[in-house]
Amino acid sequence: MPGALSHLKVVDITTHLSGPYCCMLLADQGADVIKIERPGSGDVLRETPPFIEGESAPFMLWNRNKRSIELNLKDAEDLDVAKRLIAEADILVENARPGVMDRLGLGYGDMHALNPRLVYCSISGFGQTGPYSPRGGFDLVAQAMSGLMAISGDEDGPPHRLPIAISDTSAGMFAAFGVLTAIAQREVSGEGQQVDVSLYESAISKCVYEAAGYFATNERPTRIGQQHRGSSPYQVFETQNGWLVLGAAQHNLWVKACAVLGCEHLIEDPRFKSKADRVANNKALVALLQERFITDTTENWFDKLDAENIPAGPVRYHDEVFNDPHVLDRDMVVEVEHPKAGRQRNIGTPVKLSATPGGVRRPAPVLGEHSDEIRAELAARERAAE
Repeated sequence: MPGALSHLKVVDITTHLSGPYCCMLLADQGADVIKIERPGSGDVLRETPPFIEGESAPFMLWNRNKRSIELNLKDAEDLDVAKRLIAEADILVENARPGVMDRLGLGYGDMHALNPRLVYCSISGFGQTGPYSPRGGFDLVAQAMSGLMAISGDEDGPPHRLPIAISDTSAGMFAAFGVLTAIAQREVSGEGQQVDVSLYESAISKCVYEAAGYFATNERPTRIGQQHRGSSPYQVFETQNGWLVLGAAQHNLWVKACAVLGCEHLIEDPRFKSKADRVANNKALVALLQERFITDTTENWFDKLDAENIPAGPVRYHDEVFNDPHVLDRDMVVEVEHPKAGRQRNIGTPVKLSATPGGVRRPAPVLGEHSDEIRAELAARERAAE
């Protein structure tokens, strides 16, 4: 069955993670995504290890469901092909430094004149306007400047970079949301518009508890390790054989957790009477609960807590995650046949639509794999339109 976005054509002029991730999300839901790559080398991410039969595993993960055409955008003939593709596209996504696309003759103004219905999405480090806009952007820098690193890590430790590319992937998700919002507005106005998304603002938007606290008190949020700013107990505990998280800040859950842990006396302890009390005295509370958790295994504690519908879960490594029966049942591990790397596993799509389900239909393309196919389709459509 065609995906929900199978009526949309996307020109993907992106590299690294944020832009390709956005286009992957659109492709997963059926959009026809044509990835324009530099002849010979392609997306710089193709150079990122580890490799399988010479193909970059990261590139293959978030460039699935796309087709690749090699075009040198500094060559007049290839640039003309790109413009012809854009002229009939619904969406263009680019993540070059601001100004680069204008210099190529592919800026928003020119492309809007060429195709007024085009939704033109620009992802950059700091946005298309403002004093920082000329700067390049990387996930590391966005995490540092947004406040994310300042509040991550141990209480007495240094600022900590989240080991996931949260700024990149968030920017990709916000870009996909912005694109589809603009597509919805196009149904009303008949015209496209520019979508402007930055890694910096995407990272800032994640600091929701910290922003709320700062706006309310004008005090700088500090690093608090595993503690939650507004809930307790709500963190990780060590068991006899591993680690377990417990989220029992709500009063009824707190009472039930105390019963499961055999520490009912804490319910009436004045230090822990209310949610605010528990947050204020989190260190003392965690120390007492830790004494209980270390007496049994992760599996036993989880079974007991889960039986009482208390939010809890074991800390798992990726070999456990990707073999979890629930993860497999929900199609979050899928397989595709790559022309060079062979049978490959990939992460499934987390967005499930009942009538028009998305999914991983094809592997990431080999560089230029669809160049002839795309050129032939373009020429055929142009001939039919004459």
